[in-house]
Amino acid sequence: MTQFDTLNSKCIITTVIIIIIIIIIIIIIIIIIIIIIIIIINVVQKEAEKKLKYKSLCIEMQRMWNLKCTIIPVIIGATGIVTRNLRKNLEAVPGKHSIDSLQKTAVLGTSHIIRKVLQCEA
Repeated sequence: MTQFDTLNSKCIITTVIIIIIIIIIIIIIIIIIIIIIIIIINVVQKEAEKKLKYKSLCIEMQRMWNLKCTIIPVIIGATGIVTRNLRKNLEAVPGKHSIDSLQKTAVLGTSHIIRKVLQCEA
């Protein structure tokens, strides 16, 4: 075996290792994208659920007290993810609201819950 053959086989092994690492990275990226899509779908579903859940209450308030009632869903996921309609929905709520601060509050609440659960002894 010559020096060229040894160098060539080392290059092939290195190339194979790099290809395997790239494939692993691509798989991890695909998994992350799938998780993000699932989270987005869940938040959108929650918004629809809340609208449906409070619709009967809204109708009852209109009937009993002759009030105009509007359901304004403000849904923020545990990781701070929001729906596309959040900015528009928040404009309908009186006062000044920062989506960033609402997201920060949601994430801090989630981290607090996780810390409490992890401190708990089984």
